[in-house]
Amino acid sequence: MANYEVIVPKLGESVIEATITKWLKKEGETVHEDEPLVEIATDKVDSEIPSPVSGVLKKRVFGEGSLVPVGKVFAILETTVSTEVESLQVKTGVYVSESEVNVQPDTLIKPAEPEQSPASFSGTRFYSPLVRSIAQQEGLSFTELDTIQGSGKDDRLTKQDLLDYLKDRQSGVTKDEKKVIPTLETLPDFTQQVIPGEDRIIEMDRIRQIIANHMVKSVQTSPHVTSFMEVDMTRIVQWRNKNKDGFQKRENEKLTFTPIFIEAIAKSVRDFPLVNVSVDGTKILIHNNVNIGMAVALPNFNLIVPVVRNADQKNLLGIVKTVNDLGERARNHKLLPDEITGGTLSLTNLGSFGTVMGTPIINQPQTAIVAVGAIRKKPEVIETDDGDSIAIRSMMMISVTYDHRVIDGSLGGQFLSRIVQYLETFDINQTI
Repeated sequence: MANYEVIVPKLGESVIEATITKWLKKEGETVHEDEPLVEIATDKVDSEIPSPVSGVLKKRVFGEGSLVPVGKVFAILETTVSTEVESLQVKTGVYVSESEVNVQPDTLIKPAEPEQSPASFSGTRFYSPLVRSIAQQEGLSFTELDTIQGSGKDDRLTKQDLLDYLKDRQSGVTKDEKKVIPTLETLPDFTQQVIPGEDRIIEMDRIRQIIANHMVKSVQTSPHVTSFMEVDMTRIVQWRNKNKDGFQKRENEKLTFTPIFIEAIAKSVRDFPLVNVSVDGTKILIHNNVNIGMAVALPNFNLIVPVVRNADQKNLLGIVKTVNDLGERARNHKLLPDEITGGTLSLTNLGSFGTVMGTPIINQPQTAIVAVGAIRKKPEVIETDDGDSIAIRSMMMISVTYDHRVIDGSLGGQFLSRIVQYLETFDINQTI
């Protein structure tokens, strides 16, 4: 028999730790390969961690409610040597001898004592240790805590839910009167320090620190160049106005511009595959799949980029369904780890906030990102067979920022021009 250490896997580029919300197996219980071991929660995703091998759960290193870093051992399985060696070789590609595998637990790790599973206040609802601690400090009764609406998985009460409730209770604001847009005072995990005068110091939350580091590294890694064009969106605006109400009634979903942008980008990538690349030293990796990340702004002003996979193989309806699903679950922190990784190119819709144009930062290791601005009515010169005329058109600025190490102005400009072409020749007779 041998011991196999199960670690918390990578859960996305900006996730470095996870909370164990529920153990799905007891110590001494048999576990099959790929069978879920535990439920975990992060700032972005709620998910299950499957067992990498078959065996018996020998040790639950952490209890429910524990915060465990990515890469940390959280369970020890007892399994046969042959199964252990075979699994390690298949999953890592590295040969491991029986002597290397069959070692005693004390030489593998020094496990912490399992924490006791926190008791829920109602007997049916889970509360994290942090939520319980805040509730105790604020003197909340168990009955009152159970009445607070949670935004987490299975109505789980998050730290921010509790802080919002406490703030509203103190100010006398009712649930219907709550503001949808958060202020600095309601941002999660921000520690404020009041200093003389009107200035304040707020500490970055963990996600904002990760975003900041990622952006700085991106600029340091690749030289950014941005090209701009203006696109006539009149045909698309008219088509959307004609179809959005019927689509909302039939599908109970919104018909936005984002899927149309993604469709045009995906078609253009197929025409210019050298923009769909990554750089590895002096090697250029040309991606076969067209996986387009779409930037989604979260209520706390942070950002997440779920990925529309194989966008070039989907029709417009398929892209609409995917975009709506990913966007909704992104805002509710219910994305799966695989849904925020693997993007080969990105789109950011600056127009959602009224911004006319922008120069976004590339999401490494990608080499290009498209930005679209607000659609505005403007007088434009229209060329016809009968001469030029001035008409009111729905115009939009669009840009592409690209990595000048591998994409020159010629390729970047042609790629952007092709996107504009697809948008301006949009088929207004198509149905959805």
